[in-house]
Amino acid sequence: MKCIHLIVSGRVQGVFFRDNTRRKAKELGLNGYAKNLPDGTVEVVAEGREYKLNELVDFIKKGPGVAKVEGIKVKHKEPENFKSFEIIH
Repeated sequence: MKCIHLIVSGRVQGVFFRDNTRRKAKELGLNGYAKNLPDGTVEVVAEGREYKLNELVDFIKKGPGVAKVEGIKVKHKEPENFKSFEIIH
């Protein structure tokens, strides 16, 4: 199992970005979370099979829904063994 940490910038808050990301992650069988950060970006941590993580990153890069993704920073990290994919408030 692999784990990625993303910081997504652009028009990603207040446009259902986290919910669309959660739905896609669940569809792909990934676990983790999506969280708004105070600087207007969204943090996404996801873990699962590498090819599924790549699919999620491709989905996010396209800007799900009405979101407009302008940048994405990807880091690999140690898995945390999440049990589901959640939106953190």
